[in-house]
Amino acid sequence: MKQFLGLLVAGLLYAAPLTAQAKVNIFACEPEWAALAREIGADKVTTFAATHAKQDPHYIRARPSLIAKTRRADLLICSGAGLEVGWLPILLQKAGADVQPGSAGYLMASKFVPILEKPAVVDRSMGDVHPDGNPHVHLNPHNLLLIAKELTKRLQSIDTSNAGFYSNQLQSFTSRWQQAIAAWEKQASSLKGTPVVVHHKAFSYLLDWLQLKQVASLEPKPGIPPTTSHLESLLQQLKAKPADVIIRSPYEPDDAGEWLSEKTGTPALVLPYTIGGDAESNDLFALFDRSIKLLKEVLHDQ
Repeated sequence: MKQFLGLLVAGLLYAAPLTAQAKVNIFACEPEWAALAREIGADKVTTFAATHAKQDPHYIRARPSLIAKTRRADLLICSGAGLEVGWLPILLQKAGADVQPGSAGYLMASKFVPILEKPAVVDRSMGDVHPDGNPHVHLNPHNLLLIAKELTKRLQSIDTSNAGFYSNQLQSFTSRWQQAIAAWEKQASSLKGTPVVVHHKAFSYLLDWLQLKQVASLEPKPGIPPTTSHLESLLQQLKAKPADVIIRSPYEPDDAGEWLSEKTGTPALVLPYTIGGDAESNDLFALFDRSIKLLKEVLHDQ
C-alpha cells in the first residue's frame, strides 16, 4: 500500500509541470480566427482551423474528426452571425462544457463588431440572407482589433497564469496592426468609388472599408447561383454603366464571372478572402497586403 501511494504521489508530482505548461487548445471555425489566435497566443496556444480558403464556410460537414477536435478544445472562435449555422450546432452537441455558449471558451467574432447588412425583416423570397447581418466581418481590419481585444480577455480567463503574456501580445499586435492599417488606407486611397461586381456578399466589409462601390452581384439573391436570365440582365446593365472589376473568392465558381468578363471586357479577379487564399496570403498582414496589391494591379493603379 505504501509503495502504491508513493508511486501515486510521484506520478502527480511528475504530471504537475506538464499541466502547468499545457497549451490552450483553440478550435477556429475559419482560418482567419486561427491566424488571429496565433498572433495573440503565440507559443502558449495550439490552433486548428475547421475550414480552409477553398471551402465555402457556409457548407461544411460536421465530420467525426471535427467533433473530436471540438471535444478537446479549450476555446472555440468562429465568425458567428449564422455563417456556421449548418454545422457548428452539431459539433457543440458533442463538445465539452468549456466551449458551450455563455462560457469563456465560446467566442463569436461578429458579436463584438459593427455588423453590416442586417435586414429589418427576413423571408425565404430574399434568398440565403443572414438574419443577424453579414458574417464576413474579418475583411475590415478595424474589426480585427476589436476581436483581438475580446480574444485576449478570453485567453486570460482560461489561462490565468499567462495573463500578462497575452496582454503584451495584444499590445504588440495592436501597434503593428494600426501601423499596417494606416499604410493600407494610404495605398488604397485611389481606389475609392471604384465600381465593382461581386459574386457573393463575402467582400462587403472590405468594400465598405476601402469605399469601393458594389454595383451588381452575380448571384440574383444571396446564396442563389447565377441564372442565365440574371447574367443577361447584368450584361445589359454593365454595357450601359461599366464596372471596373469582377471579384470573387477562391471557393466560388468561376464560370459566371468569366462569362461576364469575356462579354464586357471587365477583368475578373480572385481575391484571397482568407488565410491560404493564395500562396502569398499566409497570415493576416499578408492577407490585406495581397488584397490591396491585387486590386491595384488589376485596376492599373500601381
